[in-house]
Amino acid sequence: MSLVWYAAYGSNLDAARMACYLAGGRPEGGARHYPGCRDPRPPRRDAAVTLPGTMYFAWHSPTWGGGVSFYDPDAEGRVPCRAYLLSDGQFGDVAAQEMHRSPGTDLDLTRVLTHGRDRTGPGRYETLLRAGTLDGLPLLTFTAPGGLAAARLNPPTAPYLRTLAAGLAQSHGWSARRCAAYLATRPGAAGHWSERDVLAVLG
Repeated sequence: MSLVWYAAYGSNLDAARMACYLAGGRPEGGARHYPGCRDPRPPRRDAAVTLPGTMYFAWHSPTWGGGVSFYDPDAEGRVPCRAYLLSDGQFGDVAAQEMHRSPGTDLDLTRVLTHGRDRTGPGRYETLLRAGTLDGLPLLTFTAPGGLAAARLNPPTAPYLRTLAAGLAQSHGWSARRCAAYLATRPGAAGHWSERDVLAVLG
């Protein structure tokens, strides 16, 4: 077993939502029950990290009913993330569930660890990225293959925004106002959600 850091930039910023991927369950505000990982143990550690690039909302999620988060490392900006220290098997099982597949098949991480990027399939979360290292271990995430330029932008729903804001508060200590300012200005949300509207959703 090898250990890797998984950099979450969307709903998995929230520890309770991430626990549904690991141990199984349905996230609050979501419509889908997740089977969980073969190894349901919680992350060994987590840490707040910030990556270069942009987080944007695109396509349509049957779980949340609106656009969901994707990461473009080549776009301008900075992306607050939460890194979870997982086994490589857990990372593969989380990635499988993101693609609505059953967990149980290990990912071959050779190419992403060697070249920094690997497209393992045509799906929207099947492009693996190596975003650097943390404490001597690889920092990995997954996203859509085409980046922001190829995205079909779509605004997120209120439950999804609440989940992201909860994760940003937990991991980075952000206030509701700072969360609202960040989320309302992401591509896909901008022009559909104002900072004031997001703040109202966050209560």
